[in-house]
Amino acid sequence: MQRWLNSMQPWGAVLLRLVLGTAMVYSGWSKVIPPTLHGNILAPLDHYSHYIVSLGIPAWLGYVSALAELVGGFFLALGLLTRISALFITIDLLVALFKVNLHHGYNGSQYLLALIVIAMMLLFYGPGTASLDNRFGVE
Repeated sequence: MQRWLNSMQPWGAVLLRLVLGTAMVYSGWSKVIPPTLHGNILAPLDHYSHYIVSLGIPAWLGYVSALAELVGGFFLALGLLTRISALFITIDLLVALFKVNLHHGYNGSQYLLALIVIAMMLLFYGPGTASLDNRFGVE
């Protein structure tokens, strides 16, 4: 049984990458991509950066956060630059936990805590063998 479970580890890493990558792309999409292509295409990023300022964080970090979620999510799903993407996403999620969700208590933070643990697991474990990082020899 243990040998079979060990042989499934690459698929576990793929599943973790896909779950976290999808969640991050979903979260970052509305912060970066405008609902229509009419008008200011940077409006969602500007709106999100104003929200970030209301939390007492510099506006430029709003751009970094939104792009980390969207681009980092895509990279995680592909298994490309996994550790650096997981690092940026871990930092992004920890800031969200302490600045937004913590006052909601455990019930309001469960989902975010699970995503943080997944991001940290990918940061420590790496992309696994079924990844573009492994194919291209990126560590």
